[in-house]
Amino acid sequence: MLDLLYPRNCIQCGETAPEPMNYICWDCLCTTPKVDPPFCELCGDPVAGDIQHDYTCFACARETPAFSRARSAVRYEGAVGESLRALKYGSALWMVRDMTELLLACVQAEYSGVEFDVITAVPLFSPRRRERGFNQAALLAEALGRRLRLPFRERLLRRVRATVSQTGLTAPQRAANVHGAFRIGLFARPAGLRILLVDDVMTTGATVNACAKALKRGGAASVYVVTVARG
Repeated sequence: MLDLLYPRNCIQCGETAPEPMNYICWDCLCTTPKVDPPFCELCGDPVAGDIQHDYTCFACARETPAFSRARSAVRYEGAVGESLRALKYGSALWMVRDMTELLLACVQAEYSGVEFDVITAVPLFSPRRRERGFNQAALLAEALGRRLRLPFRERLLRRVRATVSQTGLTAPQRAANVHGAFRIGLFARPAGLRILLVDDVMTTGATVNACAKALKRGGAASVYVVTVARG
């Protein structure tokens, strides 16, 4: 009845009442590339070729990331790419549910047997948060926490300075851009916690790695990363 009153359409092809998700139809979901092996054992960056053993990419071999592992559900393309852009830049908050389903599937597939104490998100700088009105990563983390029955701690991390957009920057520039940009929340107590860190998109991993460094300096036992998409 709700679909009759408020028709839902696939964000990419426009099909009415799409399934199995709320705003992405099956055909468009299938054409969005998944992040499948082979990929780096640490950061999850996909690699072309036939690799039958554990693989560590050059970047992680050169400098081991602060997080224990990072995984993404799909590539930042197709219907999911459109959904994330609509959420982030168009305030399409109704996309959170579909994106949460992708995060949940990724966690169940990639982190089976890994136990977490809390879930948190990559924070926005306060002025940008006020301008946008929400933090998309926090919305995703909170929704995923409910599905996983994990407490959501939004203020576990804080961004202490503004950073320029990572889009268009090289990997070294991205790392320099977010260096020292994150600290533990003023009243946060991450010591000993096994933390699941959520973001919408991961490209080089510079942002989530900077967050993981801050959490580990605060005494976190481990930091695992999950994102909807891989850039």
